[in-house]
Amino acid sequence: MAPNLCNLKTTFEAQKVIQPFYTGGKVALDQDSQFLVTTLDEDVLIVDYESGDELARMEGDGESVTTLALNPQATLLAICSRSQNMRIYSLVCTPPTLTTKAAVAATLLRSVKAHSAPVHVAETDSTGTLLATGGTEGLVKVWDMKGGFVTHNFRGHGGVVSALKFYSPTLSDGQTGPAASGWKLASGADDTKVRVWDLIKRKCVAVLESHVSVVRGLDWSDDGRVLVSGSRDKVICLWDTKSWKLRNTIPVLEEVETVGFLAPGALKGYANGKADDTQIIYAGGQRNHVRLWDSSSGKEITTQSTTETTYSITDIIYNKAHSNLVSIHSDQAMLIHCLTIFPSPLPVLRTLTGNLDEVIDAQFLTPADSLLALSTNSEDIRVVTTAGSFGDVAVLKGHEDIVICLDRDPSGNWLASGAKDNDARLWKIDADNNSFTCYVKFTGHAESIGAIALPRASSSSSGAPKFLLTGSQDRTVKKWDIPQAGAVKKAPRAVYTRKAHDKDINSIDVSPDDTLFASASQDKTVKIWSLVEGEVLGVLRGHRRGVWSVRFAPSSVNASVLGGQRGGKVVATGSADKTIRLWTLADYSCLKTFEGHANSVLKTIWIHGGQRVASAGGEGLVKVWDVKSGECVSTLDNHQDRVWVLTQSTKAITIDTTPEGEDRKDEDGAEDAEDEGVREEGEKFRPGATQTTEQLTLLSGSSDSTITFWLDTTLQTQLTSTRNATLLVEQEQQLLNYIHQSDYRSAIVLALALNHPGRLLSLFTSVFESPDSPQVAAVEKVLSALDDTQLNILLSRIRDWNTNAKTSGVSQRVLNVLMRSYPAGRFVALAKGRGVGNGMGIGMGMAQVWRGIEAYSERHFRRVEELGEESWVVEFTLGEMESVLGEIQAREMMEEEVVSGEVDVVMA
Repeated sequence: MAPNLCNLKTTFEAQKVIQPFYTGGKVALDQDSQFLVTTLDEDVLIVDYESGDELARMEGDGESVTTLALNPQATLLAICSRSQNMRIYSLVCTPPTLTTKAAVAATLLRSVKAHSAPVHVAETDSTGTLLATGGTEGLVKVWDMKGGFVTHNFRGHGGVVSALKFYSPTLSDGQTGPAASGWKLASGADDTKVRVWDLIKRKCVAVLESHVSVVRGLDWSDDGRVLVSGSRDKVICLWDTKSWKLRNTIPVLEEVETVGFLAPGALKGYANGKADDTQIIYAGGQRNHVRLWDSSSGKEITTQSTTETTYSITDIIYNKAHSNLVSIHSDQAMLIHCLTIFPSPLPVLRTLTGNLDEVIDAQFLTPADSLLALSTNSEDIRVVTTAGSFGDVAVLKGHEDIVICLDRDPSGNWLASGAKDNDARLWKIDADNNSFTCYVKFTGHAESIGAIALPRASSSSSGAPKFLLTGSQDRTVKKWDIPQAGAVKKAPRAVYTRKAHDKDINSIDVSPDDTLFASASQDKTVKIWSLVEGEVLGVLRGHRRGVWSVRFAPSSVNASVLGGQRGGKVVATGSADKTIRLWTLADYSCLKTFEGHANSVLKTIWIHGGQRVASAGGEGLVKVWDVKSGECVSTLDNHQDRVWVLTQSTKAITIDTTPEGEDRKDEDGAEDAEDEGVREEGEKFRPGATQTTEQLTLLSGSSDSTITFWLDTTLQTQLTSTRNATLLVEQEQQLLNYIHQSDYRSAIVLALALNHPGRLLSLFTSVFESPDSPQVAAVEKVLSALDDTQLNILLSRIRDWNTNAKTSGVSQRVLNVLMRSYPAGRFVALAKGRGVGNGMGIGMGMAQVWRGIEAYSERHFRRVEELGEESWVVEFTLGEMESVLGEIQAREMMEEEVVSGEVDVVMA
């Protein structure tokens, strides 16, 4: 059967979703750098550190998470919330293989009330057995993490506990000092004091007073001889753990939020004239620098460039396994800094954006659409890869206010951006060399730039685009010439400026041949302009509210095809009046109106050569429309808020159209080894053919911080449907063959697989009408070897047959075989599970199926009992009738004998 392959897009699947994984708070990383634990609102996520895949989610208790702690082995996780509740989870982690992804199974061990006030900070020891918690009431507790019970209670702080750090001793021969004296716990609080607790002696052994503000960071050196503390008083203190005296004070001139020691020799290439075991201190805080200090000299040795982020650092995780530092920033971003080389500043390997915030616009970059530029309610443009890797490729900095709009040229190597700083910028994208630079800046608008457009016609040269169009809240449209490479770069001046609309300009688009452009505005109109002269050629009126989007149709789309009286270019618009309209530029009239969105239409694009229009709505839906019929052929739902972004990417793919189980053959019958199944242009589909087509990917971005990649699966769906239909015909023919051959055993197996209740009933009826038939044993053998799915289907059919007195006998006979063939536990397990719902009454659940079987079986049993009782009455009546009939017959016989003289009658 040849598949009917239609290129029109009707089915889409969410291939990939970029969504928030961190919204602020504590972050933890296991010692092998496989799993990253983050806080997402009230929930806690475990994500793969390399791919970013969500591996587990622990739902919250209704209150915000205050802190969390993961033991180094990633086997136990403690989560504390503002409800004073602490939940401890057991984690079973399965690392990824060549064929499977990593997986984490989280099981709640216990939930306890940790403190009489919320827990502010938590820390585990290096062995993963102890957990320390510090509450806002000033109490420090040490817990057996697995057992969930308290081992130590330490009181002494006069304020909120703000920092904790265990020292786990590693003894060597002849070692003395702190390591030999046992386990210790250092704690800091907003009373400005650092207290050191001896876990063996269960008491405070030192109170360190030097800070004048809240202590935010603590750490021990590897040998335990030095304790470092960082505070918001803008100093770092080094303490000698033998005498508990202040060894050194390092002024850092910023509020310190985190501090710690690097492992000896971790910073490659730096020894300060000494051995590689020089103790290096890292710190971060208000200035958003990752700063390194030589503990012996107190000198700063390297800093992190301020151009990476403009937000403060809230925490730094020292990743010993990969020899890097992970800085957590207040903008919910994580920067991974390399320590294996020693430049200044430290190089940033990756940037992980925990929460994109509101996604305003997006554009694919590079000729292969391998990168994606995002404007996300920020002055920075984030560039991410469309592949499966985790993290940002680059951050484009330059704008001083939120970036509102983006556009790309046909090559994908140039990106234009407009922002609230009233400026537009053109960026050169060189992905091969990892270069993303601002090529030129356009200044001239008096208000925010809300619309921007680059040429649509492909250029044979690899230089910059020829022009740029911008539309602003100042109601003007400007055309800019772009200086080419090699020319003297001067501040660009607008070729022309036109007062375009009476309200804000929301969208600009250029025609495919670069002769026209259209502008859409909040004044409910769309204007068509001559690109060269900058003169208005026509106005599209008809929308009842502001117009958010305008897009020219591909050059292959003509108005006459869509019902226009004359040919001409076509434009699609989306409006706040919840409609999409198609317009002809021959007379600037409306051709079609599409209605279906429940909120404003924020974006419209043409897909697949203009045969479909995709639209994004304020209700969070993406809809795909057939331009000829005006019907919505697909609705895509994966967002919870306004969908601002809708763009597309296409790539050529080759799909095998060979029917299932059929070999590819040449015309002479031989198997085609070379170029097998290749379909020439214009050739109809044949078994063994392949089809090369463009596969569409729609990208939608929303205010809920979610980006969804929708993969078009229309062709694959049609091929699968065709193959399934072909297989079904073959199986039905095989079923008829089995019935014709009286092979009831095979026929019943196939009828169960095909789910043909009528034929299944007739087969059982034919078999059980002849109890002595050899087919009975074969059928009973089949019924005793069913899997759960087949058993579910058959029990559902028994329930249906059992409702009719004519077919109840067969159903009871089949049920009898099943009850004799399977233990009761098998049916109990099926009853507790969910039914197989496929539109045939099975989805209600097996428990209800059994109740239906029971009710009608009892009714049939009562009917049979009543028939039995009635049969006894008939038998009794016949017996009585027989006795009466016997006396009458005897009397008649005697009379006949008397008459004949055979019997002498003695008269009294």
